Amino acid sequence: MDLVSSKRLKSKDLLQLHKHGIVAALEPGVDVEGKMALTSGTVRVNAHFKGEIVGDGTVLVAERGEVEAEIKAKTVVVVGKVKGSVRAAERLEIRERGVILGDIFTPVLLVEPGGYFDGQCHMPTQTAETAPVAEAQRPTDAA
Repeated sequence: MDLVSSKRLKSKDLLQLHKHGIVAALEPGVDVEGKMALTSGTVRVNAHFKGEIVGDGTVLVAERGEVEAEIKAKTVVVVGKVKGSVRAAERLEIRERGVILGDIFTPVLLVEPGGYFDGQCHMPTQTAETAPVAEAQRPTDAA
């Protein structure tokens, strides 16, 4: 089953979505405004959503998804359109025809050919305490 396809879902498809870890699905014909909290799993947004999405799971903005929100999640996959900042703690993917208009914050960014991003990209770097230091680069005592 293609999780990003824009085809209308049937009841048997909903069971398949659950097997793929989808815990919520907003489909065409639904307009939602507010705050969505995701504790685990994946939420599939294939409709219009305005507000804020936060959580520890995955946010999938599907082909017909139009999100005007700040998104904070472990993983974010965009095939539709997002207008607002995106904070992906682990990974952010902008797939073919996916659009993000806003700032992004993530340690791992993947943009497929045909994906579009307009904003600032912030990628954390390792701090001096956690960055590995090669033996040859360590200072030696001259005493």
